[in-house]
Amino acid sequence: MSQPQYPPQQPGWGGQPQQSGWPGQQPAWGAPPPPPPKRKNYGGWIVAGVLSAVAVIAVFGAVNNGFAPKDDKGTRTSSDVRETRTPQQNEPLEGEAAAPESAIKVSARKTGFTASILADGTNYTSVKVTVTNNGDEPISVNPLYFAITDTGGTKHTAELGVDSGQIDTVDLAPGENMSGVITGKGRFTPKYVTYTDGLIGDSVRGDVS
Repeated sequence: MSQPQYPPQQPGWGGQPQQSGWPGQQPAWGAPPPPPPKRKNYGGWIVAGVLSAVAVIAVFGAVNNGFAPKDDKGTRTSSDVRETRTPQQNEPLEGEAAAPESAIKVSARKTGFTASILADGTNYTSVKVTVTNNGDEPISVNPLYFAITDTGGTKHTAELGVDSGQIDTVDLAPGENMSGVITGKGRFTPKYVTYTDGLIGDSVRGDVS
């Protein structure tokens, strides 16, 4: 039995035989290459995993702090509580030097008003003061260097010459002291007397007893 005759295949362009369309064979000349396989994106999964881990740690820390153990007495330990202390009045703060004590001492006490010829009536209040110089230099004493502050906080300057016992104007040598009367206008209850060395120097206060 004779076999059927097939016409011979013609060679392709450039003398190469044309490729058949069977699977596994290379594409014909000039055909585009197949697209590369897509890469899977793992970045989003990594970020989500990190955020989940942070959230779990935060929740665990909050729960742990809410149930922190206490000591047997139900109080915090000394390492958790710092002692706070308010400095007492006139107490120097840490690192602050205490103010030096004045070399001038002033003491005062109540006394009756004794009118002089310069007094205009008896509407005055007098205080007897004693000034002591404990320093190394002389100090000046003058009625104008004194003021009386009453229990209401009002300051009264000295009224000159109205009380016959007014303190003298002198210079006190180191170790000396002197006494005399300071008088203010009006009737009031004296609380303390202030002496200012030379009007513009340091002030020293003495409470009225």
